[in-house]
Amino acid sequence: MLENPIFNKILPAPKNGGFKMDDYYIWCGSAIQGDDGRYHLFASRWRKELGFGAHWLFNCEIVRASSDTPEGPYRFEEVVLERRERHFFDALNQHNPSIKYWNGTYYLYYFGTTYGGPIPGPGDSISSERALEVWNNKRIGLATATSVFGPWTRRDVPLLEPRRPGHWDCTITTNPSAAILPDGTTYMVYKSREYANSTLKLGVAKASRPEGPYERLQDEPILRFDNPDFHVEDPYIWYSEGLFHMLVKDDYKNNSGGLTGEWGAGIYATSLDCINWDIHAKPKAYGTKILWDDSTISSPCNLERPNLLFHDGKPTHLFLATGNGRQPYDFTDVTWNMVIPLDRSK
Repeated sequence: MLENPIFNKILPAPKNGGFKMDDYYIWCGSAIQGDDGRYHLFASRWRKELGFGAHWLFNCEIVRASSDTPEGPYRFEEVVLERRERHFFDALNQHNPSIKYWNGTYYLYYFGTTYGGPIPGPGDSISSERALEVWNNKRIGLATATSVFGPWTRRDVPLLEPRRPGHWDCTITTNPSAAILPDGTTYMVYKSREYANSTLKLGVAKASRPEGPYERLQDEPILRFDNPDFHVEDPYIWYSEGLFHMLVKDDYKNNSGGLTGEWGAGIYATSLDCINWDIHAKPKAYGTKILWDDSTISSPCNLERPNLLFHDGKPTHLFLATGNGRQPYDFTDVTWNMVIPLDRSK
């Protein structure tokens, strides 16, 4: 049996590592070693005075932070993607970055939104109806640069559009994760759903180059389950040794137990074609109890958006969005991107 490449390699997480900012909520987080030899983390942020809530749909931007070491702490460097004219699909909000490198170019995948009406500010309430309308505007975008320092060129149209009504993915395209093969062939897993509040599902598209154009590989979603309460999200894929690999969050509903029995844990799966996925016999890639480098243990209310950093083709660090709330998504003070080193000797 193929070894689960994450679970048995997890080391204590540095309490003072990762990336956080005093005045901002930090979410997502995708790291890469840059052309300068240092480490660069691309993350989502929005002002803390806005509150956590729905403002990540309305007021988010993508930033770059850097560190001399993979563990951090990462220091804010610059805003990479921000607002532009409203008629662009990603005009008013950019979120969920995923950074890749191939053949001299950095590829920054993300999703963006635009919307009508006023931009909500501190203290402004956002109705559930308006939040749902903007949520349904999510589209996958791409920015490219020949240096990790930019300048970044944004595409003016989405990388992948929703399909027509009647398909499972007719509302949004979001949560992109791309695996770029050595010849440039790129597979991208994305998230969508058929109608408001229906179950979120994952699909896969393919392109001959990282910038597209992309074509879906099948009409149906991947990772389909017989139990309607089994649900996964936040996919992260990579390609190694002839296989596609995936980390995905166990986001099960109604206390069904899901695939790991631990809500918010990571699931590990593999595939030969990026379409048909085999869940590992021991599927838990990481759990929700964190051992820190000061020997303390805690259980963050959320561990989201898994991303990996690689050295010599092997995963060496796991990055996760987290915070200190009392229950999922109820963050009282701070959210940040944490990092878990992986044992390279195993």
